[in-house]
Amino acid sequence: MRTRSGSRYSNGGEVAALVGQKRKKSASAVAGECACDGRRKRLAGGPDYLDALPDDLVLSILTKLAAASSAPSDLLSVHLTCKRLNELGGHDMVFAKASPASLAVKAAAWSEPAQRFLKRCADAGNLEACYILGMIRFYCLGSRSGGAALLARAAVGGHAAALYSLAVIQFNGSGGAKSDRDLRAGAALCARAAALGHVDALRELGHCLQDGYGVRRDPAEGRRLLVAANARELTLALSAAAASRHAVAALPFAAAGGVGGGGGGCPLLSDFGWSLPEAEPHAANQFMVDWWASRCAAQAGGKKPGGESSGDGAELRLCSHVRCGRRETRRHEFRRCSVCGAANYCSRACQALDWKRAHKAQCVPMDRWLLAGVAAVGGIGGGGEAQQQQQ
Repeated sequence: MRTRSGSRYSNGGEVAALVGQKRKKSASAVAGECACDGRRKRLAGGPDYLDALPDDLVLSILTKLAAASSAPSDLLSVHLTCKRLNELGGHDMVFAKASPASLAVKAAAWSEPAQRFLKRCADAGNLEACYILGMIRFYCLGSRSGGAALLARAAVGGHAAALYSLAVIQFNGSGGAKSDRDLRAGAALCARAAALGHVDALRELGHCLQDGYGVRRDPAEGRRLLVAANARELTLALSAAAASRHAVAALPFAAAGGVGGGGGGCPLLSDFGWSLPEAEPHAANQFMVDWWASRCAAQAGGKKPGGESSGDGAELRLCSHVRCGRRETRRHEFRRCSVCGAANYCSRACQALDWKRAHKAQCVPMDRWLLAGVAAVGGIGGGGEAQQQQQ
């Protein structure tokens, strides 16, 4: 029952609450709301357990989080939590342990903050960040010296992909003149990467030994390295299938006769008649593929892509292996297919992979010879008729 003044009486006659005054929530009600919201709310006057943890323990937890992060947003969310985590999250140890998945920057999202993030991780000693940023600077942004320095830093730390990329640069003389090629240095870098188990380096060194390119010719050893590359790639594919909880029998093994028709699989053990699905490219290669695809689309739309000149930029060619992404740094840097002359490759490994993947069905020089012969005959006949009309 309410009185004229607005107060309310309970059954016992005591004032329960005033009109417009909020009731205090009990402890059980607050706990229920915290459970419903899914958030841990600290009660007023309660202990702060995060402040009680030492900095070394919190830094170790953040390092584990950085190593297991699947996107750059995982690290960003730590900095947005509180002031203490923002300070500890900027430690070099956290950036040095950032996972490769958190460093996989997309070409469409490339910006100055993304470059600063990769540079921060590289300065902290993250070899994967050194490799990714080095490849982007060398092949995409045109900073040859800066990109080569980052690749060299990653190679000194034992990064297999960086060693192989430096070997490709030495084989082609990228960033310089044709006379700057150093085949022996490229073979040495390739051997070091192959010793670390890099599949493309094993394949490249095997072809070099078979052809005597930069090393003494040894067909038997080259053949052994090619088989080792196939076995290594098969091991990686089976490990990936086991990690994704897929049965090994569910992998789409196919006979070589069915693969030759130009399927989507990458023939790994093609010498023995088997094939496996193609693996995902590295984050740096995927970035370069998307980067040049967007630049080509901008050129087709009549826009000039930033950072490129309208002169020699259009004459530089990409590697024909669709998952490579490397581009020439000077004209006629990459080797062409000796049969058709239409495909360009930065390395023998890319040439071997693309031949088994697609180029085997596309390399048809006979049609070009016939068309060239018809054009030549037509040109001669047309010239004769013109001479007769003039006479």
